Amino acid sequence: MIWRCGNRIIDLTRPVVMGILNVTPDSFSDGGRYAHRSAALERARQMAAEGAAIVDIGGESTRPGAAPVSAAEEMERVLPVIERVAAELPVAISVDTAKPAVMSAAVGAGACIVNDINALRSDGARSWAAEAGVGVCLMHMQGEPRTMQLNPCYGDVVAEVAAFLAEQRTACLAAGMAPEAIVLDPGIGFGKLAAHNLTLLRELPALVGLGSPVLVGVSRKSFIGLALGRPHAERVHGGLGLAALAVARGAKIIRTHDVAATCDAIGMVSAVLAGMET
Repeated sequence: MIWRCGNRIIDLTRPVVMGILNVTPDSFSDGGRYAHRSAALERARQMAAEGAAIVDIGGESTRPGAAPVSAAEEMERVLPVIERVAAELPVAISVDTAKPAVMSAAVGAGACIVNDINALRSDGARSWAAEAGVGVCLMHMQGEPRTMQLNPCYGDVVAEVAAFLAEQRTACLAAGMAPEAIVLDPGIGFGKLAAHNLTLLRELPALVGLGSPVLVGVSRKSFIGLALGRPHAERVHGGLGLAALAVARGAKIIRTHDVAATCDAIGMVSAVLAGMET
């Protein structure tokens, strides 16, 4: 299994790690920590050294209740970092954005993946992505960041998320995108209560069965704190457990703040699964 991202091919025979690099002042986990370009570049270097195959660079917080920023401000935050990372490091670069203008500028600066919480539903996004030939990650979200956690409701969360992701993938294929360019993300924590998140992780094979690689991001999220009674700073171990579970259930990309530990955790799961297959 591969992820075709422009001129880069990411081998998904074994799961890979996507490191999170927020160049924002208000992200839920590390807001402001890497807003300065030198700090962001140093963090990217560290993640690459720790084993990240992809660095996901975002300039707009998507935490619950986050306020939107303009495309111009978002580009001012991310483009210089993307350019420096692309020039210096061998990792694939993903841009975490829902704005077509930012997508295009980021790819021009060196990104090869668009990670879109809006699943390329903005006007012109699908046709642009098809023409650009980039890799894309289509995520499910109920509502939008400012209101998504007010009262998320589902009849059958697994069936509804699966249907949404299948519909968006079909729309991307109809726009001319290659099947191997598309990755799917159930959007853990995006318009979902803790019970919804746990159910999606338990039933992840239903999403894997859609046929595209699945990305899972659970790093430091609030439902871990609810399940374990842990504050934000003490959720790493819970997140590692969920990352290992997700890989065992078929996920191919794990998006995380904690690259080194996650690489070790999913590497061991991969070793066990490979041993079972030989």
